[in-house]
Amino acid sequence: MFMVREVLNCKPGKVGALKNKFKDLGAVMTAMGLEPFTLMTDVAGGSFWTLVLERTYSSLDEVTTIEAKVMSHEKAQAIMAGYHDLVVSGSREIYKLEN
Repeated sequence: MFMVREVLNCKPGKVGALKNKFKDLGAVMTAMGLEPFTLMTDVAGGSFWTLVLERTYSSLDEVTTIEAKVMSHEKAQAIMAGYHDLVVSGSREIYKLEN
């Protein structure tokens, strides 16, 4: 199993709007029979306005397969339109779960 964490640093005051986009995307994923992301926002730490998404996958191939499947869905595309306008930077972390 692998855990993928997306760390998105938002423009000031925009983390709520981005969080709502990913909540709506999660509803699409659930309707597609997929587990949605776990969403987290910063409370304290290095960067303000940070949104973190986490999700587990059975394999690294599944990461790209699910991403392509979700983002080819018309409703998902509409939800995520313009999300780059809310983000300053981001990174992806991939961990192998050892337990």
